[in-house]
Amino acid sequence: MRPTSRLWFGLTALVALAGLAVQTTVSITATSGQFETAAGRVFNMLCYFTIQSNLIVCATHALLARDPNRTGPVFAAFRLAGLIGITVTGVVYHTVLRSLYDLTGLAHIADLLLHTATPILTVVGWLLFGPRARIGLRTALHALLFPALYLVFTLIRGPIAEFYPYPFLDVALNGYGSVLLNSLAVAVLFLLLAFGALALDRVLTRAPAEAGSPR
Repeated sequence: MRPTSRLWFGLTALVALAGLAVQTTVSITATSGQFETAAGRVFNMLCYFTIQSNLIVCATHALLARDPNRTGPVFAAFRLAGLIGITVTGVVYHTVLRSLYDLTGLAHIADLLLHTATPILTVVGWLLFGPRARIGLRTALHALLFPALYLVFTLIRGPIAEFYPYPFLDVALNGYGSVLLNSLAVAVLFLLLAFGALALDRVLTRAPAEAGSPR
């Protein structure tokens, strides 16, 4: 199983990296939009939750490709943050945001890699290969710092840059009341995923031990 898991983790890291590279190219070569310079467009790209989730997934899976049993509290928190972050990325994009965009060419390729391929590979890889017994209550709480800090950063940056990366977080468009409700709904999704992963990890950890126990 170890060689297979290393291949899967390596493939996931490469797919995420490819999506990030293609999206960076799209941002650099864009000829329209609010940000006039290539540096400004790339920085703005980095302010998307999708991009940050893919960065975490790429880094953690590259480390897992080297050592599928990698452990440590900091790594476990980032691994879980990447897992729930990329899951929310896929779910929210395909249920809320996909109809808002009509992408072609490289932008379409980046979209498929970042919003579909990487989320699927990440979730399936975690279910198949773990590593197991890495998620505790403290790990789940630490992982949830990622979306919480992202929300704070986005709401502070939004009025300064006069740009919000997602329509449901746009205070200028929706007002603080609606944005708060939208944020609460997404927060509930994060909580369900984090503690669902914690519970499922315990079930999947017990299963092999019980299968191998004497009858």
